[in-house]
Amino acid sequence: MTSVYRKVRVKAGPGGWGGPLVLEPDERRNKVMSVTGGGIHPVAQRIAELTGAQAIDGFFKPAPDAEVLCVVIDCGGTARVGVYPMKRIPTIDIYPASPSGPLASFIKEDVFVSGVRLDDIEVVA
Repeated sequence: MTSVYRKVRVKAGPGGWGGPLVLEPDERRNKVMSVTGGGIHPVAQRIAELTGAQAIDGFFKPAPDAEVLCVVIDCGGTARVGVYPMKRIPTIDIYPASPSGPLASFIKEDVFVSGVRLDDIEVVA
């Protein structure tokens, strides 16, 4: 049975940087991985609800990169902020970070957005 997926746009919040990112899950890439250290972050849950994807706790049980639609992080600018963009996995930072740290060269507007709040996520027709 094929799932019904929807496309969303995630834009930078106040003081944020990057994006907007347009995310559209499919049968292969359908996991919204929350890597925030406190379960599934509300931003990750909202993206999953709107797209029809599955929200998962990336600290408890990470998904293989090939299954990840996007990653929601809470990093101020050193490790996680660059690791996922380096892998070209769309990265949504809840902090208003901009390219910094040793992996800054991988943090590009087409794969990273920051300062994201629930209001910064919308379904795309």
